[in-house]
Amino acid sequence: MDEFKGQARLPNFAVPKRYDIKLKPDLIECRFSGSVAVNLEIVTATHFIVLNAAELTVANDAVSFTNRHSSKVFKPSKVELFEDDEILVLEFSEEIPIGLGLLSIQFDGILNDRMKGFYRSKYEHNGEKRNMAVTQFEAADARRCFPCWDEPACKATFKITLDVPSDLVALSNMPVAEEKIDNNLKTVSYQESPIMSTYLVAIVVGLFDYVEDHTPDGVKVRVYCQVGKTNQGKFALDVAVKSLGLYKDYFDTPYTLPKVDMIAIPDFAAGAMENYGLVTYRDNALLYDDQHSAAANKQSVAITVAHELAHQWFGNLVTMEWWTHLWLNEGFATWVSYLAVDGLFPEWKIWSQFLDESKGGLRLDGLAGSHPIEVEINHASEIDEIFDAISYCKGASVIRMLQSYLGAESFQRSLASYIKKHAYSNAKTEDLWAALEEGSGEPVNKLMTTWTKQQGYPVVSVKVNNQNLEFDQSQFLTSGAQGEGQWIVPITLCFGSYDVCKNFLFQTKSETRDVKELLGSPISEDGKSWIKLNVEQAGFYRVKYDELLAAKLRYAIEKKLLSPSDRFGVLDDTFALCMARKESLTSLLNLMAAYREEDDYTVLSNLISISQKVQRIAADAVPDLLDYFKQFSINLLQFSAERLGWDPKPGETHDDALLRGKILTSLAEFGHDLTLDEASQRFQAFLEDRNTPLLPPDIRKTVYVAVMRRTTKSNRSGYESLLEVYRETDLSQEKTRILGSLSSSSDPDLILEALNFMLSSEVRSQDAVYGLRVSREGRDVAWSWLKENWDNISKTYGSGYLLTNYVSAIVSPFASLEKAKEVEEFFDSHPMPAIVRTLTQSLERVNINANWVQNVQNEKGLADVIKELAYRKY
Repeated sequence: MDEFKGQARLPNFAVPKRYDIKLKPDLIECRFSGSVAVNLEIVTATHFIVLNAAELTVANDAVSFTNRHSSKVFKPSKVELFEDDEILVLEFSEEIPIGLGLLSIQFDGILNDRMKGFYRSKYEHNGEKRNMAVTQFEAADARRCFPCWDEPACKATFKITLDVPSDLVALSNMPVAEEKIDNNLKTVSYQESPIMSTYLVAIVVGLFDYVEDHTPDGVKVRVYCQVGKTNQGKFALDVAVKSLGLYKDYFDTPYTLPKVDMIAIPDFAAGAMENYGLVTYRDNALLYDDQHSAAANKQSVAITVAHELAHQWFGNLVTMEWWTHLWLNEGFATWVSYLAVDGLFPEWKIWSQFLDESKGGLRLDGLAGSHPIEVEINHASEIDEIFDAISYCKGASVIRMLQSYLGAESFQRSLASYIKKHAYSNAKTEDLWAALEEGSGEPVNKLMTTWTKQQGYPVVSVKVNNQNLEFDQSQFLTSGAQGEGQWIVPITLCFGSYDVCKNFLFQTKSETRDVKELLGSPISEDGKSWIKLNVEQAGFYRVKYDELLAAKLRYAIEKKLLSPSDRFGVLDDTFALCMARKESLTSLLNLMAAYREEDDYTVLSNLISISQKVQRIAADAVPDLLDYFKQFSINLLQFSAERLGWDPKPGETHDDALLRGKILTSLAEFGHDLTLDEASQRFQAFLEDRNTPLLPPDIRKTVYVAVMRRTTKSNRSGYESLLEVYRETDLSQEKTRILGSLSSSSDPDLILEALNFMLSSEVRSQDAVYGLRVSREGRDVAWSWLKENWDNISKTYGSGYLLTNYVSAIVSPFASLEKAKEVEEFFDSHPMPAIVRTLTQSLERVNINANWVQNVQNEKGLADVIKELAYRKY
């Protein structure tokens, strides 16, 4: 049996064709019993059947295999569950012949509290605490519910039957085929599913209400939520119905199931999960309240619903062959969710916000500890850590780059062809490239392999030399180190206006182009002959301009000659180059000053996050100049703050609603007294009257953060008041707003108290991560707290995004080599495979910060520049 241990994949002795699963959850004792009968095709005569199972109890006499041809029953001589490898090995004394048969297994399991496998979620109904049973199987946790071939390529059909209390709602992927009630128990049988992977099987048992609608072609769509909250499900329902129609047209393939249910789960680790026909969500990712949800919540719900429903085609109908190709699911669903939301809400101008996705990918992929889009997965324990910004954000960004290069029509036509060809089957990245290459006639495989099979991305340097443009490419690393990669880069550039745009494939390390030949006219001395590469930021690369071109772009930004996307790109690239010590902080600050009258939400959002990062570095590098940096940041935001004011205006844009809270929150964090005073007054009015118009949802986070900035251990009334609001609300979005504010205090003692609250029974495990981003003053106390609570935290989460979030949020903000060594030593003595990649990346960020701090300390003339900028009269 030992030969099967430590293997990345299951042996291919047998292929599952159909599962008949029966489960009986006990919601009081939090246990379940079950049986599975698997129609198998034995493809190699064998003494062993090996499948996945974890945390299940299987007795020797609870297993049998019946050969369909001879009806002979084989009983295993040995049944062993290897927990480390999560495999169940069945050894038979007689050889099982090639052919069809039925494998029957009875088993018992636990409804765990780790939000994976078959688990319990807790809720209240009429003041009574109750349990519901929920599944979360992606990536490799179906094996915690029933023994199975838990790999995406092992597709089969599923027939599910549940025995549950008769007063509860029981849902699965398919509609109910039959329901029998026997006193307090009911047996619910569901229609057999189409062929699909195990990670998409879903079951939910609990007490729910729902709202319902239908698509024009008759697909029943429901949003399930806790009793009394159906009004909060109507927005997501509307988005879902319209998205299904939009995707049907875009993929030229109808949705394949008769229904899709979407359900809000109180305890849920991810944002949402695309189970075929039964999509599960966190409460705050599905529910929207007109009175109490912010514009940002509305947008988030729309994008999340569109993302999960895109998976019904890209992931569920056509599934990746192995987790190496996870990006095919997640990158594509991320990109197409923006396409759908733009179609549904064009007034949101959502494509400009896609730049935040690109930024997330560029930030992570600038680390030496990143990984290729197609990353080798050798064991199930490695899968969780690749649900990251590479698979989602970089994946989505290279798809956008390719669509931009091939053209929207050719791209859509080829995708529809890909979906039809691989429906109900599995595909690899190369299959997608083949479809796009065939549809476009372009060398897609050659072009895109450089982006998916190698880690990182290039920085393209461009300079003017005697009316020639000289281009160079090298791998960009935020550490400033020299990388080895080389890419085929789809270069786009415009010259002086968007009417003069050119593009070409940059396939070598360096290239020289005659300006007049390329652009039609020479570069003149005036500011109008600016050149912008990577037009609209469609490409996944950074650009470094020489001093002449950079100065012309500063002029173009001040005069608003560049589009918002390009204003974003110039700023983001300069910031990244500054962090990598390829540009001075002085040059970054001078560029930032050009954005004082910026009004675009996405550009200002990035300006704010860059200001916050610069301020943190300045606090470590030149603390005596910190007040000047704060004043400079406040100056940058004053124009927009005055334009927007505190109160929503009739008919204002979605972007302005988003921006108001973002700007005011930042002013509060930068210590702007007028903002802090106003917030304090509005909070007082809110405490006296929860329905006051002085505190609309879009500025609640602002006010909560501002209150905490002036709250200390000895003057704690603001903290206590926020906890009171937290305890009385049942809206998850309000709870997370408060949790995200509690650690904003500048008092380390109060931050420690807030962090301890995150681990209390009052905070759901998945929500604790909202409180981890502490103020700069709380870095050390947060690290001490993490060390002290690490055993408890790692035991609670086991693995996955929530656990790695603790590491990245608390470790990454440090900026000293001594602290990096201390962190490394702690985790050396507390080894855990599930966090290795995240820890490596976090330590690299600490080293990058430390080197940047040293660079800033050595920068000549910085003090004069920041003092002048801080008090410049505009």
